[in-house]
This record gives sequence, structure tokens and C-alpha cells, in this order.
Amino acid sequence: MLTKSSPISTQSNLFHSELFSQLDVKDPLIQLANTINWTVFDDAFEQHYSQDNGRPSKPIRLMVGLLLLKQLENLSDERVGFAV
Repeated sequence: MLTKSSPISTQSNLFHSELFSQLDVKDPLIQLANTINWTVFDDAFEQHYSQDNGRPSKPIRLMVGLLLLKQLENLSDERVGFAV
């Protein structure tokens, strides 16, 4: 079952603001993540998911992001799991 990803909220949130303040905005992976249009992937892959039955899926953005990380860093499946 497809889990719809929620749009990024601009609402101030204590947890998110603290987390984002710890990130290095100059990090190449952060910059890449901010330039990718993630909705393109949602639109492309959502047809492969059931809408009303089965276990809820992981977000498509997570799956695509992990695949990109794997390819960019030349990691094995196992190493990608450890990197996360």
C-alpha cells in the first residue's frame, strides 16, 4: 500500500528546527537533495503500489534517495543500510 509523503511544512517545529540547525547546508548531499524534484519520482512510481491493501510502504523519496546514495558512494546494499 502506497504511503503518501507529506509535503514539507514551513511551520516552525522544535524538533525539525533543532535537527536542521545541525545539518551542514554546504554538504553536497544536502544540496543535491534540495535540488531534486521528488514529486517526479512519486508520480512515476506510485502506479506500482496498491492504494488500498497490503502493508504501508516506505516513502518513495526514501527509496530513491537510498538508491542515489548507493550509486554516488559506490556502496553495497549492506553498506547503505549501515550508512543510514
